[in-house]
Amino acid sequence: MEPNYKIIGGIYLVLNPAMEQSLLLTKLASALSAGIQVVQIWNNWPAGANKLTLVEAIATLCDAHHIPVLINEEWQLLTQTTLLQGVHFDCIPENIDAIRRNIGRPVITGITCSGDLETVEWAEANGLDYVSFCSMFPSSSAGSCAIVMPTTVQKAREITSMPIFVSGGITPENIISLKQATPFNGVAVISGILSADDPKQAVELYQDALKTS
Repeated sequence: MEPNYKIIGGIYLVLNPAMEQSLLLTKLASALSAGIQVVQIWNNWPAGANKLTLVEAIATLCDAHHIPVLINEEWQLLTQTTLLQGVHFDCIPENIDAIRRNIGRPVITGITCSGDLETVEWAEANGLDYVSFCSMFPSSSAGSCAIVMPTTVQKAREITSMPIFVSGGITPENIISLKQATPFNGVAVISGILSADDPKQAVELYQDALKTS
């Protein structure tokens, strides 16, 4: 029986599958020990990767902490394994109803909105579970994401009550100032945790910043 996962906010860790697997899993285990809320596997696979094997290894670690694992873009993997609990879209998919029928079970769905409030409106109308804004600050991990103004996130909150995540160059230091400028429920992080020598300590710093009013 699958746990009833629910996205409410907190720390959303995005894993880079291009990282050497044993190092990735070691860093994930460290981060999980500090308490994160969501894990996503980024669609950045190396050539020839055995995706389901890595999904299984990640899900085994996350399941012990009751943390949902989402796949980026490749929703078809949800039809191949029940170890994944959801999918994160980078843009509006062509037919969300058909995708849900193909998956055939309830799953978590989220989407990156960049600075597009129409995407927020679409997410609200189609019953998604959360939205994410990228990029709030310059970031190498965020790739081609345009910088999002805090006022855009403010307007998104007027459109929807679903959890809002912010990402792109997020640090424990700038979380505090960003919280003063705009409402959000959680932060999505890649390098700020995965590149840290001590991911557990890095997560704790993010948690402390999120708790600061």
